[in-house]
Amino acid sequence: MATTVKDPVVATPPPTVKDGFSFLAGRLRQIGIFVALLVIVTLFQVLTGGALLQPDNVSNIIVQNSYILLLAIGMVMIIVAGHIDLSVGSVAAFVGAMSGIMVQDWNFPWWAAFIASLIIGGLVGAWQGFWVAYVGIPAFIVTLAGMLVFRGLTQIVLGNQRITGFPEEYRQLGGGFLFPGLFPAETNLLDWTTVGLGVIAVALLVITQLRGRATRASLNLEDEPRAWFLTKLAFIAVIILGLTYLLASSRSGTPIVLVVLGILIVAYSAVMNNSVFGRHIYALGGNLQAAQLSGINTKRIDFLLFVNMGVLAALAGLIFTGRLNSAGPGAGNLFELDAIAAAFIGGAAVTGGVGTVIGAITGGLIMGVLNNGMSLLGVGIDVQQFIKGMVLLLAVGFDVFNKRRASNALK
Repeated sequence: MATTVKDPVVATPPPTVKDGFSFLAGRLRQIGIFVALLVIVTLFQVLTGGALLQPDNVSNIIVQNSYILLLAIGMVMIIVAGHIDLSVGSVAAFVGAMSGIMVQDWNFPWWAAFIASLIIGGLVGAWQGFWVAYVGIPAFIVTLAGMLVFRGLTQIVLGNQRITGFPEEYRQLGGGFLFPGLFPAETNLLDWTTVGLGVIAVALLVITQLRGRATRASLNLEDEPRAWFLTKLAFIAVIILGLTYLLASSRSGTPIVLVVLGILIVAYSAVMNNSVFGRHIYALGGNLQAAQLSGINTKRIDFLLFVNMGVLAALAGLIFTGRLNSAGPGAGNLFELDAIAAAFIGGAAVTGGVGTVIGAITGGLIMGVLNNGMSLLGVGIDVQQFIKGMVLLLAVGFDVFNKRRASNALK
């Protein structure tokens, strides 16, 4: 009778400190941007004598930078696919001008003007996407032309005049707050609507992260140490709860635009990380020829990316116009450069194929905190521009350094 010899079970050695450092070194690109944000916030909190993290100032930072953060979401997707969009500031200005004309001159209801404006943004994106995807003109040229065309159209439709005085409902998107007065500051230390939203956000974060880790583990795809996973999750939860406390302590509560931004961040992160469309975007930017040979409809991906960018630019234009309560020919100036800087500071690769929505949002917050902190310190605009330029250069240089380090490690 033959005996069966069982293969010996080889025990997996426990992770060592060296393994932990190796893992962190591999995640240096993702970790570095969050560390940079914390360092900048801490620095300006000290230099401004605590003024930076005053509740009302935190709310002001979010509202002031909301349209740049929105544009950064679409911009990082464009950059990951290997393109660039120089027209988003002009498109935002054009859509804001058209919405103002619809409300003021054509007597559209505010909600109808919003819907029509988003459709206009989508059509603008489709126009530019057609030239990029199906004609084959480089996106840099198409969107550079778009920057000039839609800036000119903005001046034409406005007659180089500023439109002001929009309805209250129109202004709420850009400068309103969620359920103002529901918990008046005279009788409540905190805005409990904001507290509830923060607790719900943390609960959803924990549930989705734990489920995602369990799914990856069942497929043998999990390579993140448990201690690091729990530390990262706890860190993010503390940041959300801290922001919740600051906003709940402010006089107004939660900005409506923060709720919109939060929904879009979650939705677009899910698209980029968990959908076929998102994987196709990364494949397109990583290697165009390989993506085409694998059967991906790269032209369709490019076209939809620019349609999406047009809609987000339209939404940014509505928020900016509502916040200022005016539509002017100079609106949206340099928005495209701020959105591009946010994407690159957030870890997007110049060559495409690399980048995340969360990274772009973090990069946008770094720019926003720099602007606000330097303004609180009374730093001139000229010095501010110099410092932001150096930050962008160092961020891209850090990306190049990481790539070279990874390349040398493989040799």
